[in-house]
Amino acid sequence: MLQVLGDAKKGFVFERDIRDEDVGETVYGRHYHDLFEIYYLESGRCTYFIDKRSYELMPGDIAIIPAGIIHNTHYVNSRHSRMLINFSSRFIPSSVLPQLKKITYIYRNREIHDDILKILNQIKEESSQSGEMQGDIVECYMHMLFFMLIKNENFYDNSHAQNEYIVSAVKFLQKNYQTDVSLKSMAEMFSVCPEHFSREFKKETGFGFCEYLNLLRLKKAEQLLKQNDKIRVSEVSEMVGFNDSNYFSLKFKKMYGTSPKNIRAK
Repeated sequence: MLQVLGDAKKGFVFERDIRDEDVGETVYGRHYHDLFEIYYLESGRCTYFIDKRSYELMPGDIAIIPAGIIHNTHYVNSRHSRMLINFSSRFIPSSVLPQLKKITYIYRNREIHDDILKILNQIKEESSQSGEMQGDIVECYMHMLFFMLIKNENFYDNSHAQNEYIVSAVKFLQKNYQTDVSLKSMAEMFSVCPEHFSREFKKETGFGFCEYLNLLRLKKAEQLLKQNDKIRVSEVSEMVGFNDSNYFSLKFKKMYGTSPKNIRAK
């Protein structure tokens, strides 16, 4: 059961998802976005790939993800419940912003678990209301949440890379996505066969190799198109590593729901 409250256009969305049936492997949110994200796991277990590494989450854990960071959740047993909040920087206290790195990406502090859950439920309840002050009240609760997390910071990093060369491969792709890189060339770089590399890459990140590479390229293309309205689409395609501008446009429209030309108007 998925409940969605708020509006992304207004910079705030609250989701609660409860899956009480085991329907096999479940993958969510292979994406990045312009909003910050707080993910709270109520029950179940999941692997969360964030930026370059995967993390094992247990009930009560929080993932805090800055805007623009690629991330992806993966559940082997799909029985779980979670809360998810996407929000603009307005909902982060100005005094907390410089300290945000202290509590990203994974936060675990069982001592304040009940207090955190109470505030999350207050945010959920207020998000379902209407009225002139509704947005301000939600903002107040969000500020309380961040103050609590910072005040009780408890460093926790349960990254579980089974293959460090996959972590190295992800770092390489993030720096060299615009080059003529391929599954074969990456496998050769780490002295493994392409089939093995592909399987391990998927296992570690939750993404297929080409899927992840295209995501990096399209993310950069979106930035270039919005930053410079004079640069041609074919030039952007070449700059981010696509050899075929038509293929680039098809992939771009599939991800963003609009053409590279039209993204500039949004």
